[in-house]
Amino acid sequence: MPKLTSAIDLGSAAFSQNKAFMEALIAEFRGYEAKVRENSESKRGKFEKRGQLLPRDRVSLLLDRGAPFMEIATLAGLKMHDDDGKKNVAGGGSIAGIGYVAGKRCLVTATDSAIKGGSVSPMGLKKSLRLQEIARKQKLPIVALAESAGANLLYQSELFVEGGRTFANQARMSAAGIPQITVVHGSSTAGGAYMPGLSDYTVVVRGKTKIFLAGPPLLKAATGEIATDEELGGAELHYNIAGTAEYMAEDDAHGIETAREIVDHLPWSAPVEAEAGTQPFYDIEELMGIVPEDAKKPYDIREIIARITDGSDFLDFKREFGASTVCGHARVDGHAVGILGNNGPIDPDGAVKAAQFIQLCCQSDTPLLFLMNTTGYLVGRDAETGGIVKHGSKMIQAVANATVPKVTIVVGGAWGAGNYGMCGRGFDPDFIFSWPTAKVGVMGPEQAATVMKIITEEKFAKMGQQIPDGMTDQMAQKIIDQMSPETTALYATARLWDDGIIDPRDTRRVVSLALSVCADGRKRQLNPTQFGVARG
Repeated sequence: MPKLTSAIDLGSAAFSQNKAFMEALIAEFRGYEAKVRENSESKRGKFEKRGQLLPRDRVSLLLDRGAPFMEIATLAGLKMHDDDGKKNVAGGGSIAGIGYVAGKRCLVTATDSAIKGGSVSPMGLKKSLRLQEIARKQKLPIVALAESAGANLLYQSELFVEGGRTFANQARMSAAGIPQITVVHGSSTAGGAYMPGLSDYTVVVRGKTKIFLAGPPLLKAATGEIATDEELGGAELHYNIAGTAEYMAEDDAHGIETAREIVDHLPWSAPVEAEAGTQPFYDIEELMGIVPEDAKKPYDIREIIARITDGSDFLDFKREFGASTVCGHARVDGHAVGILGNNGPIDPDGAVKAAQFIQLCCQSDTPLLFLMNTTGYLVGRDAETGGIVKHGSKMIQAVANATVPKVTIVVGGAWGAGNYGMCGRGFDPDFIFSWPTAKVGVMGPEQAATVMKIITEEKFAKMGQQIPDGMTDQMAQKIIDQMSPETTALYATARLWDDGIIDPRDTRRVVSLALSVCADGRKRQLNPTQFGVARG
């Protein structure tokens, strides 16, 4: 393949300015992630007094030492509900991602019981549903470390109905042949009791586990019956009498080791990795200075491609046809991939080119990598007469029906229908991550303000009335002030419009791991049954 030639001037003032801008954005989202960890860490003394490990320590003990771990949705729910973005930052109330347990790739999730007792918020529920979707689609065993106070009752109206979907997913994954292993480290009450009940393998911890549909206060209120935690749902009861648990552990560490042994004994093959590819010709650190602080300034998406692909090689497809839409073949860490990127809006030729390229990748079973930075589909008289609706629909058809793995990295603009054509969240990419420079919305705040200003002016003109002085300017500024924070990467990741924000320098590693997970999942043969596994 031909090696890309970079035009970036590493010694320029523009590069330094871009780099400083990116470093500030990275520091911002890393700062929020640090607040999640600090929030949890503040309860260490309480956990140690109870003879328990903190949830993050449980995850560390579960994962194979030194193996990669791709964390998912680290800032779910940021500044939403009771996450204030300051001291009480919860990360969706769980630590979750894809890692290795006993040499086998698994989806690992742990409720962060050090934050509000592990109670489930609306976005925490949405995060759980996304994790289940990943496990189902990629055929990954699930290892869950549970300790939760259950649903946050302050938001029960946003939790109850959709919460049932998590149970249905568990039942269906068991029937599909996807193993689910749960270690119950503490309380798992009410709806949370069904999580271990619907798991295929359940480990309880002596003297710590509590599994019941109704705790002592609710039981007394409902029936007048008086019982202790242990009598209602202690580890001994579930291991010796009720039969809910298959394994008894003496403490947190023993429970986690038991989970590792279960995974080790499953006839679940280790992932087959592609041969490691050659490193990019250009330094990956240079990704820090490519994206301008001013989103209106153009740059060549090939500059990013050159720093994530093996040997910086890239075989351009129809380079001069629909030139603002970039398509081509490459490899990322040994994985063959078809790349689609943007150097501007998607015009009719670019849409047709992208649709053809996607179909060719499906024909050759080549995964797709979308590097999204677009203002959307081109508008105007020429675009409309050139068939932008028709040709844009071809591209959307191809993206929606593509049969190969799809991985999306939102590096910049994700505006309008361009978000759809470049495989945004609504088009079910296998994985979608954002750079901190990502901007997501139906249109930019300034464009929205201008549109509303024009509509208002036309409305008053039709009525034959004079617009009050300053009215449209004030309205426009109000729209900009409202929409600007709603288009940021942080706003998007809080709502799980992506699977997390990443440092640009991690792009190659994240894409490689995502492609490996997808390849492994599509090769794996499961042993489905009509119903999930039920206990005797």
